[in-house]
Amino acid sequence: MSYTNTSIGSGSRTARRVEFGRTYVVRPKGRHLATVVWLHGLGDNGSSWSQLLDNLPLPNIKWICPTAPTRPVTVLGGFPCTAWFDEGELSEDGPNDVEGLDASASHIANLLSTEPGDVKFGIGGFSMGAACALYSATCFTQGRYGNGTLYPVNLKAIVGLSGWLPAGLSLVNMMEGSHDAIGRAASLPILMCHGLGDEVVPYKFGERSAQILSSVGFTYVMFKTYEGLGHFTVPKEMEEVCLWLNARLGA
Repeated sequence: MSYTNTSIGSGSRTARRVEFGRTYVVRPKGRHLATVVWLHGLGDNGSSWSQLLDNLPLPNIKWICPTAPTRPVTVLGGFPCTAWFDEGELSEDGPNDVEGLDASASHIANLLSTEPGDVKFGIGGFSMGAACALYSATCFTQGRYGNGTLYPVNLKAIVGLSGWLPAGLSLVNMMEGSHDAIGRAASLPILMCHGLGDEVVPYKFGERSAQILSSVGFTYVMFKTYEGLGHFTVPKEMEEVCLWLNARLGA
């Protein structure tokens, strides 16, 4: 199943229209216990991941695989492609497209907000999709998006493959002294996986992101390292994702 979506801004105070691409849905083969929004990488679309996820031994998960808007991307010299937000050269706390991040995080939350209230919610992704999933985790813990609008859904699991945490050092400042945010962070488990041979998102960015998340109160951050793995996924990694999600979501 697939459908398209147009949203206004990011749950933000602006009225900028953001055109998201086609969304692909993989319905659970068993009892619907959890819904996970899965986010593709730069230049990809929801279709390719929906096919992979459909074959995982997780019969009680419904997968929602949206497609990012097409936008000019700085790191590609302004070339337009599907991207959850604009990104330049990676740095620990370089310039970040907060408006784009908020728009995508809001789109993801809106997809989850229409799901049954008795299922658990998760967000996962690969590369830039993983970055957006981790950004959504920070919005959940703070109870609001970067623009201050309230974050509306309750997350139970985050998965990030070959990704990084946008604006990681800014998160440290925002979490300091916020007992509510630290409490929510402590309740949200995160699985991060990264290959030592990743030439697109170097391993050090994934490792440092996991360290920052742990330092600000995310108690259950699991960071898995894969020897020889580049910027792609392998069956062993997906097997561990399945085991982890099954334990966290009962799916």
